[in-house]
Amino acid sequence: MSGGGLRREIGFAGSAFLSFNGIVGAGIFALPATLHLQFGAFSPWLFPLFGLLVLLIALPFARLAALMPQSGGPVAYTAVFGPLASFQAGWLYYVARSAALAANANVFATYAAGLWPPLGTAGGRAAAIVALVGSLTLVNVVGVRRAIRTLDALTLLKALPLVALAIWGLIEAAGALPPPGPPPPLSGIESAALVILYAFIGFENSVVPAGETADPRRTIPRALIATVAATAALYFLIQLAYVAVMPQGAAPAAPLAAFAEALIGPAGAILLTATALASVAGNMSGAITSTSRITFALTEQGSMPGWFGRISPRFATPANSVMFMGLVIAALALSGSFVWLAVISTLARLAVYSSSIAALPAARRREGLGTGAGTLLLMAGGLGVCLWAALQSRWTSWLGLAVAVAAGFLLYALARRQAGEAESSNS
Repeated sequence: MSGGGLRREIGFAGSAFLSFNGIVGAGIFALPATLHLQFGAFSPWLFPLFGLLVLLIALPFARLAALMPQSGGPVAYTAVFGPLASFQAGWLYYVARSAALAANANVFATYAAGLWPPLGTAGGRAAAIVALVGSLTLVNVVGVRRAIRTLDALTLLKALPLVALAIWGLIEAAGALPPPGPPPPLSGIESAALVILYAFIGFENSVVPAGETADPRRTIPRALIATVAATAALYFLIQLAYVAVMPQGAAPAAPLAAFAEALIGPAGAILLTATALASVAGNMSGAITSTSRITFALTEQGSMPGWFGRISPRFATPANSVMFMGLVIAALALSGSFVWLAVISTLARLAVYSSSIAALPAARRREGLGTGAGTLLLMAGGLGVCLWAALQSRWTSWLGLAVAVAAGFLLYALARRQAGEAESSNS
């Protein structure tokens, strides 16, 4: 997966912002009230705790990115197990991300209607979704540098208000911060495990466009680890300020908007709504930049038609893969058919994480490196977190995952058959 023709225009900040925007989407705007209600004053401490668990998954990814600095991320890593495993990893990741982005497009339309009611109609909602997906797709087609610059702006628009709000809340509540209290029982934490882990999923955004990253062996690992740590700290501050200001019994539908309104007044709710729009748009923009490279990487492996691997001679981007993903997201978002796919989104991502981590020893052997006790221990930690989280999933998620895997087998068999027929006709 050489990715010849692509430009390495993603630096450390761009790589970090890809991971940050992959993680921070709509979830943090709804999660504080749920965690406050269930865990009380201990809820802020769940974020550093789960941040450490996520680091057990992210650290093997950082090592893989240093060993295999080409586009594709999980597609490249799992190629050591053969083309079928690589295709399935790419397919499951693509399905999971597309469903999540379609859901986020609908969340964006809902928030936008709060600022301008005409967007709440069926036609207005559809127009908002098409405008959002279309504009983000266009930005990603015309160059990765412009896509990263757009991401930079969206990152600042969502991060700065959240940081300011958390600091304001902590200042207002100075001297009245509640002690964390005793930790909840493990059964209570397990009941919320997937919800909290979902708030961190997306850190791998930076590894997929490695073929367009400057010095990816150093840039991606540093950006990935720094982003997970910084995001856990941001979540902790937001939750701590929320707990300090808001009564525990309250469970508003838009908790951060209610929190901002309590601090600032009605203007606070408007500010947080605009921040949520920037957050969702940033999450989607970064994901399109990243996930569209999955079909490009699969094409370079020969597992998808060559059309997906064409690089725009003008913009030096995999334009066809980017446009196709934009169409998929828009179609799913407008049709509502993403809902059943969203059920398997987290579980599919955990399956991709596990298969990627399992590839670490083979990736090290390719570089002439051994697999010592430290690497094995790191792998055991990451695989253990994935298995523990997967066991919290409902049976419907497992059924959906099985259906997606079966569909992947059929698509792979069809692609191979078409490739064989093409070779026969050419010979």
